[in-house]
Order: sequence, then C-alpha cells, then structure tokens
Amino acid sequence: MASELAIKGGPKAVQTPVGDMFTWPIITEEDEQAVLDVLRTGRMSAWDVTLEFEKEFAAWHGVTHALAFNTGTAALQAAFFACGLGYRDELIGPSMTYWASCLPAFTLGATIVFAETDPETLCIDPKDIEHRITKRTKVIVAVHYAGHPCEMDAIMDIAKRHGVKVVEDVSHAHGGLYKGRLLGTIGHVGAMSIMSGKALPAGEGGMLITNDARIWQRATAFGHYERTAEVLKGTAWERFAGLPMGACKNRMHQCSSAVGRVQLRHYRDRMVEIQKAMNYFWDLLEGVPGLRAHRPSRNSGSTMGGWYAPHGIYRAEEIGSLPIDTFVEAVNAEGVNIHAGANLLMHLHPVLNELDVYGHGKPTRLANATRDVLQPKGSLPRTETIPTGCFSIPWFKHYRPRIIEEHALAFRKVCLNAKELL
Repeated sequence: MASELAIKGGPKAVQTPVGDMFTWPIITEEDEQAVLDVLRTGRMSAWDVTLEFEKEFAAWHGVTHALAFNTGTAALQAAFFACGLGYRDELIGPSMTYWASCLPAFTLGATIVFAETDPETLCIDPKDIEHRITKRTKVIVAVHYAGHPCEMDAIMDIAKRHGVKVVEDVSHAHGGLYKGRLLGTIGHVGAMSIMSGKALPAGEGGMLITNDARIWQRATAFGHYERTAEVLKGTAWERFAGLPMGACKNRMHQCSSAVGRVQLRHYRDRMVEIQKAMNYFWDLLEGVPGLRAHRPSRNSGSTMGGWYAPHGIYRAEEIGSLPIDTFVEAVNAEGVNIHAGANLLMHLHPVLNELDVYGHGKPTRLANATRDVLQPKGSLPRTETIPTGCFSIPWFKHYRPRIIEEHALAFRKVCLNAKELL
C-alpha cells in the first residue's frame, strides 16, 4: 500500500499557492508617503516625528511614558540601567532567548544568572527564580517568548518581596495580554524590538514603556542627551544634562518613527486577523498525538499578541519516540517550512562562559560577579531538553482557511503515520 506521506512518495499536503500569506511587514503607500515626508524635509536626524510616535505608543498601551530607541537591544540596555543595574549586580533571566534579553548587562558591569525555562510556556519559570536571588540581584527579565505571556503575577510577587525590578521583554508579544492586561505594562518597565521582522514592525528600532517617571528619566539620560535638558529639569540629575550618561546615542531614525506610526495605526486589526488564523491552525490539530499548542488557554484572558516566531510543543513519546529532526523533515516534505528547537541556550554559549570581553583577565561573566555564577551543562536540566521538545510553525498573516487547513494537514499526516518513519 502506498504511503500517504510525501517523504515516502505520497502527495504533498500543501497544494494551494500561498501568495502573500507569509509576507511581512505589510507596507502600503501610507508607509511610503510617511517616509518620503521625512526625507524631503531633511528631518532624518531630528525627533519631532519620533516624539509623536512615542505619544501614540504610550497612549496605545495606556502608560505615561514611551521612549524610542534605534534598536530593541538599546531599549533593553537602557531599561536595565534605569532600574539601577550596575557594577557587580546580578540580572536573572531565561537562558533560551535572544541574547539582547540579558547580554547588555555586561556593558553595565553586571553579570547574569539564568533560571529554568518552563517547557510548556517556553518562558522563564517563576518557581526557579526566588532561590537564585541574592543581595546583588537588581533585575528580573520576563521574556514573553514566542508570544506566550510569562506568569507575571508570580514574578511580580517575587520581585515585590525582594525589592527588585521587573523588565518585560515584549519583543515577541506586541499587543499580547496577560489576564486582560497589556504585556509591557505589568512590570516596572517594558522594552521591545520593533525591527522589520517583528509583529509590530517599524524598520529598525526599539521602544521602552513605563509609568515610572524616574525610570523614564534615567533611560532618557542614558542615551538621549539632546532631550535631557527638559527631561531632567527639576531632578537631582539636572546638572548632568547635555551628555549621555551611558556614552550612547540611542535615538530612533525618523524614517523608522514614520513607519512605526503608520504600522501602529493598523496593528490592532492586523493582530486580530493573525490571532484568528493561528488559533484556527491549532484548533485543527487539537488532540493530534505528539503535538501541543503553544498558547494560553482560551478562558485565561491571556493572548499571544501578533504571535511572533510561533512554536509548537513536541511530545515524541506519544508517537513512538520519533526524533524531532525526522518529524521536521517529514513535515517540510509536505510543503511546509519549519525547524526544530528555538534560540541558542545562552548558559552553554562560550561568550557567557569563556570570553573576556573587556580585558579583565577572566571571563566577563565572572569578572562582573562577586561569586561563581557559571552554569555548565546539566545546571538547567529542563531548559536543556527544550531544543528537542519544540518546533517552529508557520506564521500566518491572514485568515485564509484553505491554506491553513493544508498546512495543518501536513502536521496531522506525519503524526498519524509516524510509525512509517521509525
């Protein structure tokens, strides 16, 4: 009997041309005109358009302050500084994340301690944070990984009891909700990338949002020296205005600000359609052995925002312990494009364990520490299982049922016929 699997000679599940289903960002004449207005008036290095973008971004999130940056990395670095992270302090964050979620701590003379990642949410596990807090801990970074909200109530409770700040990294989860509250507005400060590949794209850039005036002032002072005369007026730091405290020039390019304003205007509608499409995909796969949806429960009040870098959870033991690489190869043969795993595990990377960045004569992670903070292989056992326990899925930008159904069929076929691949 002929196999149904494409990798064994059967027909591919995906037959319909996808067209612009995966094209992102969506750029229209409105975006183009906004950029041309900046170019033709020569305001590329000014900040009038950026100020308007900040006001609109703050209003969209219902917060008092928004501050624009040239990258999400710069926004996170400034957030760490604004929360008081400095020489020989410690930051706690997840190991499985994009490096900018934690690595800027080195530039402030601080070090990094990694906590376990929950294999179901792919976010930092609150149950593994508290025992890692020391008198040197200043910041906990809550990365809403692949769009999934962190357990913010538990994290904020830990932070409050220990007097540390929480920085939400919202780079994967713009517009997402945790129990009805917008991500980025729950911690002391939210920071995020809004580069062109993100769910909310503005070209290259970052944003910081907060209701804390002191955090906003410190973040501005770190790398927005042109604006400090007004921002620091009447504060203890007023005499330092005019030079960037962090020796950084962090302002957003106004072409990015112009695009960001247009994208923000349309983002909620685009996000809602993405959510409809992605939830439909997972609804089609409900109950399929070997697969678990990476999304909050429907009645939790939590959502995945624009569902950036969407993933699924793999349960090999339910389909004969089929290796994840074999699973991915078979799904891709059906006309889909996915990969196994997720971001590099930073606690195992040589930059975090061996590299002397600034010439201290020892690895920078140790040079910036008051104790041995290295975490070798085996130190985060649950996190270390995740590369074989998750996989990417298609990021649908439109609700087009036929195309979504064909892509879901690819996963269903492989899981239901896994014995042919063993």
